Amino acid sequence: MSDAVTTLNEKLDRLIAAMDRLAPPEPPAPDFETADCFIWDAGIGSLAPVPVVNRVDIGLIHGVDRVRDILIDNTRRFAEGLPANNVLLWGARGMGKSSLVKASHAEVGRTTGAKLKLIEIHREDIDALPRLMQMLKQAPGRFIVFCDDLSFDQDDTSYKSLKAALDGGVEGRPDNVIFYATSNRRHLLPRDMIENERSTAINPSEAVEEKVSLSDRFGLWLGFHKCSQDEYLEMVRGYATHFGLDVDEEELRRDSLEWATTRGARSGRVAWQYINDLAGRLGKRLEAAG
Repeated sequence: MSDAVTTLNEKLDRLIAAMDRLAPPEPPAPDFETADCFIWDAGIGSLAPVPVVNRVDIGLIHGVDRVRDILIDNTRRFAEGLPANNVLLWGARGMGKSSLVKASHAEVGRTTGAKLKLIEIHREDIDALPRLMQMLKQAPGRFIVFCDDLSFDQDDTSYKSLKAALDGGVEGRPDNVIFYATSNRRHLLPRDMIENERSTAINPSEAVEEKVSLSDRFGLWLGFHKCSQDEYLEMVRGYATHFGLDVDEEELRRDSLEWATTRGARSGRVAWQYINDLAGRLGKRLEAAG
């Protein structure tokens, strides 16, 4: 081998070594024993444990009894290795969609003893969902991948990554992974986006079908609707009892309804905000009554 070739090989070796040093280190494999919940960091391709999860007890979620029972049943079947569906929780704001997902995960994990983990993926990281699915496929345990407030705007093509992940391509969705999402939209895409596809496509029906069919990847659609006055008051009373807030029944009713009127809405979120205000006025911390 000539000296020129040897010199070139040495330079290439040094260049490769330099590039290796510049490349970011591989993220450590997640230790799923450290927590029950994790957040997917798409930037570095790793899962960050969440030591303390922001969630409420399943017993505090009122006014959505039917969908609560359906979600818990679906989650329990998944935890036990039985067939279960991807779930889309859609509908009115503030009615406890994301709270119900987190509470159901905790309730099923507690009652079954299954190694059930909740993985949150942010809406802006949906493009990386197939990569996350591939990672979880190799991991021990069972995983609920959860995306809160999922929707897609005009010219947003990341919904195709979601479709691919839910279908799983040739291999299918991993048996140990299920996908839960919340959204204010039943079809995840705005009406004007669907109408635009219809007006500009060579075959309008096929273009619209592709958009609408995204929601069809969810076997369960659980609808959340604006609550009635009685349901709202039930939520308020449930919180007040749970946290031991000593208030006259009639005063609680009158005060909470006035609070909802000033907010222009009745929902689980409004009920919780009222209870926070009430507890503050009473000088009490929101800790469960013993």
